[in-house]
Amino acid sequence: MFFRNLTFFRFPASHDFSTLDDLLPEAALKPVGPLELSSSGFIAPFGRGEEALSHRVGAAVWLTVGSENKILPGSVVNDLLAQKVLEIEDKEGRKLGGRARKRLKDDLLHELLPRAFVKSGRTDALLDLEHGFLAVDTSSRKNGEAVASEIRRAMGSFPAIPPNAEVAPRSVLTGWIAGEPLPEGLSLGEECELKDAMDGGAVVKAQNQELLSDEIAKHLEAGKQVTRLALVLDDHVSFVLGEDLVVRKLKFLEGAVDQLESTERDDLRAELDARFALLAGEVRRLFLVLESALKLSKADA
Repeated sequence: MFFRNLTFFRFPASHDFSTLDDLLPEAALKPVGPLELSSSGFIAPFGRGEEALSHRVGAAVWLTVGSENKILPGSVVNDLLAQKVLEIEDKEGRKLGGRARKRLKDDLLHELLPRAFVKSGRTDALLDLEHGFLAVDTSSRKNGEAVASEIRRAMGSFPAIPPNAEVAPRSVLTGWIAGEPLPEGLSLGEECELKDAMDGGAVVKAQNQELLSDEIAKHLEAGKQVTRLALVLDDHVSFVLGEDLVVRKLKFLEGAVDQLESTERDDLRAELDARFALLAGEVRRLFLVLESALKLSKADA
């Protein structure tokens, strides 16, 4: 259950979560209705057969938002609509206007929805109550906002906002591959993206590349700035940090996973519990390093 991406949000560490477990059942996922396109709500992090809608280790809370979405391919709807429009126009001998076409399409969707296939999904999230941040396993800010909205819907109030860096992330990332010292525990990976400072300028992507090299230095001399940078933290996790402060390609390395292999567990739940405890610790360490390096402002109480 290790996360693959991290989209962060900040909230006041003083926010009261004491009633969270009592409120979650009211915001649980309900099956998508016959005439609905989608449904979302909380599901058990440990999967089917479990009742608890959250799991807590210390100050870390694991939440999972489930979704059910009707699959109605646009090409199918448009083909059926075109067929019905043609039939009506042939029968009535007139061209249908825009409003009539829209009403016909709405009627068609109501006819098709009850028979559409349903696709299920889940998005995991980590609440760190001590340090006031939410980490959602997605690289999409929109999907992250949707998870924050579900928490807000359940609790009535959840003042979570995207993190705000007091220094320009581009400037910090560029400095790191220009030779400026990295924060303790961080080291460079082998991937970066550089862009011209001007909008619409050249974009250079480097992979499996020594970043402290003459080739990269020439791009910096030409005025390009780093917008994504591969990093390694404590030889435990590798990731790509973007100027949007989203962590992508999060991967747990042997230095971290070895901690799991050194402990024997009897069942799957115990294994998942151990993995979440490890995840929570590493994500907290990563967040605190980024908070210091990028001077992330605290959320107002």
